[in-house]
Amino acid sequence: MPGTYFVTSRTWESRAIFKTAPPCEIFVECLLHYRDEGAYRLHAFVLMPDHFHLIWIGLAAESDQLRATAFLRGRLAPRLAPFQLQRQAHDRVLRGSERQTGSFTATCRYVAENPIRAGLVSAASAWP
Repeated sequence: MPGTYFVTSRTWESRAIFKTAPPCEIFVECLLHYRDEGAYRLHAFVLMPDHFHLIWIGLAAESDQLRATAFLRGRLAPRLAPFQLQRQAHDRVLRGSERQTGSFTATCRYVAENPIRAGLVSAASAWP
């Protein structure tokens, strides 16, 4: 059964590399490219100055985690190497029971409201 993943990764030494357009554009381009290729179904993401959060569902049952890892380490990290993205990501699977009890919705809200908690905007819709 495909898994739902909540993935977080911080930049090297918490550097604010995502304050400028080039690394942000690379990140979003890769994220959407592999989504369009069918690697996963993207539910939510936020790109903060020094980290990001993603929520996706892997589409191939036996290779969900491999696809997630390949995306982060094998595709995205090398393109962002000049900007020093940390090559290690933290992820956790949102189990079916969590999705049914509202944890999935709460996790999506957490992702969307991350810029508010960081004091960067007053409304999630104001974050690019």
